[in-house]
Amino acid sequence: MGAPGAGEPPAASAGHVLVVDDDPTVAEVVAGYLERAGFGVDRVADGPAALARAAVRRPDLVVLDLMLPGMDGLEVCRRLRAEGPVPVIMLTARGDEEDRILGLEVGADDYVTKPFSPRELVLRVTSVLRRSRAAAAREPVPETLRAGALRAEPAAHRAAKNGTELALTVREFDLLVFFLRHPGRAFGREELMREVWGWDFGDLSTVTVHIRRLRAKIEDDPARPRLIQTVWGVGYRLEAGGEPGGGPAGDPGGEGVGDPRTGGSGTGGPGIAGPRTGSSGTANPRIGGSGITDPRPGGSGITNPRPGDPRTGNPRTTDPG
Repeated sequence: MGAPGAGEPPAASAGHVLVVDDDPTVAEVVAGYLERAGFGVDRVADGPAALARAAVRRPDLVVLDLMLPGMDGLEVCRRLRAEGPVPVIMLTARGDEEDRILGLEVGADDYVTKPFSPRELVLRVTSVLRRSRAAAAREPVPETLRAGALRAEPAAHRAAKNGTELALTVREFDLLVFFLRHPGRAFGREELMREVWGWDFGDLSTVTVHIRRLRAKIEDDPARPRLIQTVWGVGYRLEAGGEPGGGPAGDPGGEGVGDPRTGGSGTGGPGIAGPRTGSSGTANPRIGGSGITDPRPGGSGITNPRPGDPRTGNPRTTDPG
């Protein structure tokens, strides 16, 4: 039986998932949905146990809570990735944007903020695994991408400016390579989120933060960028020749963001609606927050309404736990 609302369920050999969460109720419900979607699942409650289990049997993907006793999820992610590539989806109760970005920078492939829909999590697990397997199947083609003083070698995962190697995170490197492969073309934030990282939904401010951090590392003057330029009302464009004229480094206009005269970051635009409520108007079960209603068959399926997030347009609440 497939996970309710998760679309076409994966095959029985969908893959092996390690769920790491110290909340037994959350872990049980997540594992239940994944198992009904055709995944094999192991559950552990802390970081050391996760590392030990992964050493015995390398998982195809890890669902990892950020807030763990003893060793937090960020350190667990670092150690898992040090042993070899493995996709990681981070669960976080923190609503702060910087915490989410930090999780991505240590190597997480995606994140889900509590409270969340277990059906959405199944979709994300399936999507991340599909991208990971497709990337592994492609034979890396040696290539060198250039724009002005910038040089990037995707196969070696190395980038440099004026011959000096740049310390880029995984996400920053992916973003730079994408721009270098499409010089002169403007991309919106939703398009970048989808094309660079394969996310069909999420917080658009994630793109904004990565643009700002990438500019800080590749621009001579990040406040007046010459390479990654803002296209007001559209998004961002890489000028391969580094020509001036990009204006201040604020967010693209037309999305309810900062004043283009000052280049301020402003606030998020209307964003995109998350998949947490169905078109039928029925409540979608969510995990996390001040309590949990088991959304599996037989449960009440009742969830608490949450006020909208003015940055993303997604429903949101403050998680006390």
